[in-house]
Amino acid sequence: MKPLARAIAWGGLLAGTGDLVFALGYYGVKLKVFQNVAAGLIGREAAYAGGAATFALGVGLHYAIALTWAALFCLAGLRLPGLLRQAGVAGAAFGLVVYLGMNCVVLPLSALHTRAWPLRLDVAVLAAHALLFGLPIALAARRCLLGAPARG
Repeated sequence: MKPLARAIAWGGLLAGTGDLVFALGYYGVKLKVFQNVAAGLIGREAAYAGGAATFALGVGLHYAIALTWAALFCLAGLRLPGLLRQAGVAGAAFGLVVYLGMNCVVLPLSALHTRAWPLRLDVAVLAAHALLFGLPIALAARRCLLGAPARG
């Protein structure tokens, strides 16, 4: 596998899994947690009525979103190698950018039509985005694209 594809795959899978584990731990192990993700595509009523199938759809969409964000970071890292050299700081900052992007752009444009403002600032959720989402993407990108050990 080429380094860019490997970086995207590892970053997206690690970030998606970290965020999935956080979400189930923080919000509870319930179908509704990832049905909410599916609701962004098919609407809340259809997602909640779909049971395990829409939970699975939500998990699939969750990983697709994580892979997309990983691809964005990796492509940026190829143009701005400082992001890869400073993966710890860049990854944590990227996690916060993802939080803002999801809450201020993606969710308002989704079938949920959530309001972007006022933005809910939950310290645990922000920390999870920085440490469990952005950081693994950046470390995987550095490891695969620069060949450096994956240390913060």
